[in-house]
Amino acid sequence: MKKTLTVLIAAGALLGAAGCAATPQLTNEETCARVKTVVSAASATSDKTGMNRVANQLRPIKEAASDDLRDSLQTIIEYFDESAKPHPDTAKLNTMKADYTAAGQKYGQVCGGGAGQ
Repeated sequence: MKKTLTVLIAAGALLGAAGCAATPQLTNEETCARVKTVVSAASATSDKTGMNRVANQLRPIKEAASDDLRDSLQTIIEYFDESAKPHPDTAKLNTMKADYTAAGQKYGQVCGGGAGQ
């Protein structure tokens, strides 16, 4: 009886964890709306602390983001992470700049210029 109960409890825990781990994928419109909320917040400043906050707030959105925006959000997060370092690698930032610009353009295309449409 104890073994059966233990197996049932373990199976229930695994099923519960599997159910919680699956993040539903957002539509483009939902992704745009969430990103717009983050970047329009008072904490979204251009200083290092603000960039760090924005990157951290974008991470969970990226995990559930639409396929059209997931890569762009990853690129933006990586650029913000490097920019927010105490001593950012300027050569690396210069290399990342083109991808960061392209990611911003892709976001603008998908979200209608950032209007969340």
